[in-house]
Amino acid sequence: MRSIIWDFGGTLFDTYPDLDRALCRTVFADDAPEHLLEVGRLTRVSTGHAVRELSRRFGVAEQELRQAQADVKDAWMSEPAPLMEGACEVMHAVHTAGGLNLVATHRDRASAEQLLQARGVHVDDMVCAPDGFPRKPDPTMHRELLRRHGLEPEGVGAVGDRPADAQAATGAGVRPFLLLSPGIELRADGAEPIQSLCEILTWLGRPQQDSNLQPTD
Repeated sequence: MRSIIWDFGGTLFDTYPDLDRALCRTVFADDAPEHLLEVGRLTRVSTGHAVRELSRRFGVAEQELRQAQADVKDAWMSEPAPLMEGACEVMHAVHTAGGLNLVATHRDRASAEQLLQARGVHVDDMVCAPDGFPRKPDPTMHRELLRRHGLEPEGVGAVGDRPADAQAATGAGVRPFLLLSPGIELRADGAEPIQSLCEILTWLGRPQQDSNLQPTD
């Protein structure tokens, strides 16, 4: 039996396209591919890093960039971000094998729960940094999930899209998977780079295959 600790935005939910476009249009007044790539390299470190760097490089007020981020979150109330491709297949495989789908996220709980409910996604537990936990790469959120559910680290994988996600997983002794974005080079020592979430199916002992699985309550 193997369980997974999921990162939220950019891993379980495909949030980057909307966020990158919003920041790109705020800075460049367009979303040209080269500009999206420049913004994407920054948001894959963290959104806060992207806001600070874009403000410094291009003279756009940080408050203006944060407002663009807030507007994206507001838009998700009516048109929520989609699940990442392959997420349903992996979550289904975990539950079928008797494992748990857990979440460790920097997102506030209300925002995270709203997206989960809007997309009809059930997770077994979720730890949110704003509830009083240190942010990744600190491994405390991962350790808390292991403690709550009596899980041995050797039977748990953690998937995220940023090096800090992988570093937190490594610090908790669980197996880190780093989901890569096309055209954006990322590296985290000891993490297994993956191009698709479906690659995790092999670790779960399931074959990779196309599926039309839908989220389950």
